[in-house]
Amino acid sequence: MKKFTYEARDQHTSKIIKAVVQAETETSAAKLLISQGLTPFNIREQDENKNIWAKLTNRITTKDKIVFTRQLATLIGAGLPLSKSLQTILEQTENKKLQSIIQEITSAVEGGKTLSDSFAKYPKIFDPVFLALISVGEASGTLDTSLQRVATQQEKDADTMSKIKGALTYPFIVLFVILGVILFMLFTVVPQVEKLYHDLKRELPLVTKIMVDTSAFLAAYWWIALLAIGAAIFFLVQFFRTDAGAKLIDNFKIKVPIFGPMFIKLYMARFARTGQTLLATGVSMLAALKITSAAVSNSVISDSIMRAADKVKGGKALSIAIAGEEYILPLVPQMISIGEQSGHIDEMMGKLAQIYEDELDQQIRSISTAIEPILMVVLAVVAGGMVAAILLPIYSLINGAPI
Repeated sequence: MKKFTYEARDQHTSKIIKAVVQAETETSAAKLLISQGLTPFNIREQDENKNIWAKLTNRITTKDKIVFTRQLATLIGAGLPLSKSLQTILEQTENKKLQSIIQEITSAVEGGKTLSDSFAKYPKIFDPVFLALISVGEASGTLDTSLQRVATQQEKDADTMSKIKGALTYPFIVLFVILGVILFMLFTVVPQVEKLYHDLKRELPLVTKIMVDTSAFLAAYWWIALLAIGAAIFFLVQFFRTDAGAKLIDNFKIKVPIFGPMFIKLYMARFARTGQTLLATGVSMLAALKITSAAVSNSVISDSIMRAADKVKGGKALSIAIAGEEYILPLVPQMISIGEQSGHIDEMMGKLAQIYEDELDQQIRSISTAIEPILMVVLAVVAGGMVAAILLPIYSLINGAPI
């Protein structure tokens, strides 16, 4: 099918609507809009080769998805038909890409498809947890409640990730400053030192000579350095997209010093929170484990959950099945065991998620506090080392001492 952008007037509200519709031809698009109570006055086919920058920048954020989910839950809970609810949200959505997706979902729903099937066409936007909860909500007649649960799940996950990104931002800024200091010294100070030694016909010290040669190479062949860095980044990105590369990154995350324990608690919180949300809406244990294994976003932890799922399928309790897995923290099977005994596994998993979210929050604050002075020392050592490598030979040279 082709995509057409259109401008149309709503026959009921007289509002002007600008969005995207899928159809075989422009005529088919016009007929579809008229059947939806819209009077089109401008329809044109989208050129897939144009607006590349818009496609790159106009991404759908987590906030966009949360707002969309909350709005849909509210409108359905108020008694509006699903199609009308989607159309109302479409009119209020500013993100062009999300507008296009909502329009296509609306068309699919009006064509007789279920909402979960309509969402399933966009796996990069709507994850397995989202689709599972929507499917259960449709089957049980509690779609608005399921949507609210989805939004809550997204908000908690987004809040946790935001804190982790905040903790990692400062180190990257300091590393960028260190790189800037090194480049500044290489391109401004080092050439002057080399000129001084040349004028005095003295031989450069080894450390200074290395810095001079590095500076000369970068000044003459900076484009080679940029190409090499660009090629390295490209091939690393391609490698990390493979199964082996993704496995390597996932292993690194949970084993890296300082941040490894933090990531493990993140995955435990995500496992528990997702499990709580799915089990509370009536998803079966095996289905919940399968979906949760994908939701944790770490292949190592995912493999552990799937091994536990196989044991559950064989008749073992989840607390026993998951207890022997290497990267599953001890509190997880203990809390699940309490839930199994009381008959409220979802509630215990919710409490477990809250425990790890609180611990993670505290750990992030501790790391942020501790890492600042460490990075400042690193910055001082790097900058001071370069200054010493340049100034000490000059000082010796001026005082006539042997170099």
